[in-house]
Amino acid sequence: MRNRLLPVLILVVLAVYQYYSHDRPAVDYGAAADSVQAAYAAQQSNTWLQTQGRISRVLRDDNEGSRHQKFILELDDGHTVMIAHNIDLAERIPARENLSVRVRGRYEWNDRGGVIHWTHHDPDGQLQGGWIEVDGIRYD
Repeated sequence: MRNRLLPVLILVVLAVYQYYSHDRPAVDYGAAADSVQAAYAAQQSNTWLQTQGRISRVLRDDNEGSRHQKFILELDDGHTVMIAHNIDLAERIPARENLSVRVRGRYEWNDRGGVIHWTHHDPDGQLQGGWIEVDGIRYD
């Protein structure tokens, strides 16, 4: 009996590993602001999504480990989310308050509104990656 269950158990473990180790597709909840709000309400993380809004606050760069340009993006519905843009892998954007931007990245839930990171290409070429778009120019 034990020898029969081992292959089944291995298959289950591999299926669970595959599910959690791969990227989930971009969320499509309709309006861009709604995608962040829906992910926030569901406390989802590791979720690719696209959104847009205006920069409400430019934060200091995070220079610990990989360097990240950080800012707070306010969406049309008033929800705010922090953007952490890796400037070791992508060009810095010309961030300033009230600048309109579009963003594609991976959303991570937190009680402050969440964080979108992976706003850059995948250096390994395995994932579609993300980007930030400013005035029609894509930074990835």
